[in-house]
Amino acid sequence: MAHIESVNVGVARRTGVKSGTSGIDKHPQPDAVAIDVPGWGGSGLAGDAICDKPNHGGPDQAVYAYAREDLEVWAAELGRPLRGGLFGENITTVGVDVTGAVIGERWRVGERLVLQVTCPRIPCVTFAEQMDEPGWIKRFTRAAVPGAYLRVLVPGEVRAGDPVVISGRPVSPATIGVSFRALTLEPDLLTGLVDAPDLIPGMRALARRRVPLA
Repeated sequence: MAHIESVNVGVARRTGVKSGTSGIDKHPQPDAVAIDVPGWGGSGLAGDAICDKPNHGGPDQAVYAYAREDLEVWAAELGRPLRGGLFGENITTVGVDVTGAVIGERWRVGERLVLQVTCPRIPCVTFAEQMDEPGWIKRFTRAAVPGAYLRVLVPGEVRAGDPVVISGRPVSPATIGVSFRALTLEPDLLTGLVDAPDLIPGMRALARRRVPLA
């Protein structure tokens, strides 16, 4: 059964890039964590720090999900175990096709929480510092397994072991994997995203700007 392996929260710590602090280093929580619609630059998870507010957090990036199955592929490549939250994800999932998730699809988590897939994660220098692996941004981009950001439609609590049910999925070519590839290494895919439903405004505008003129 698809479920949450861990719910991960980070506190602000000093870092060598950007604003000088980051909450990317998240750790599994032993108890339930409240999730709600955040304000500008905030996290949807209670107690979770967002330091680079212009580029992270807010309603369309309230929650970041990454699949345990994908972490295990990376663990084999890197030769070390990867705990939940190391990639900066708020929820580590099991049995959920995060890369194949369609933008706009809804996840019911636990008894009440409802999340909606919004966009892929784009790797940054803070992520590279966190991983401390040579060429990390390029390697992560080439793999095209970025994890998904989600917005909060119905607030609720989430804890490790909660089931995840896909409660609605639009008919659309805009999966997390395709969208990520279109926005990074395969811009020709952008033509298929311009009119896809449920794209966040910034992604749709970027797609329109990058589609070659006829």
